[in-house]
Amino acid sequence: MPNPAAEPQPARVLIVGVADMKLSDRPGDRVVTHALGSCIGLAVHDARAGVGGIIHFMLPASSVNPGKAERNPAMFGDAGIPAFLQEAWVLGAQAARLRVVMAGGAQLIDANDFFAIGKRNQTIARQICWKNRLLIDREHVGGTLSRTLTLEIGSGRAWVKYQGREMEL
Repeated sequence: MPNPAAEPQPARVLIVGVADMKLSDRPGDRVVTHALGSCIGLAVHDARAGVGGIIHFMLPASSVNPGKAERNPAMFGDAGIPAFLQEAWVLGAQAARLRVVMAGGAQLIDANDFFAIGKRNQTIARQICWKNRLLIDREHVGGTLSRTLTLEIGSGRAWVKYQGREMEL
């Protein structure tokens, strides 16, 4: 009788919505997040553990709404990134082996950059990565354009699409 655990699992495309995060340890999976404007998409990948994923957070600081942060930490960088990393550690990822890429952080709504959400999101992502001894390997941030970020779990390949172009991260 065949061992069901030994059978290969079908590849999936995991869509990460706004204020959402998804991780996988299945080599055939692809994780994708769309519409990264001022939001940040932070992708992590540990090649040895075969673990990776993306968080798509909207706002830098959970202090603006602690109740929402408790219900959905992925809405905020300061609450979501630590929760995201904790899930990666549970799946076997290790900080010393983690490759991190970042996309988004644009200035789309506010022409005068009064609230500077995109810049503040970039800053909180860098701060939390630094506190966790993680360096951001590559990034495609800022400007005034929306992006899509994709990560392949098996290969660790990450890329961003914007304005009909594609760029490897």
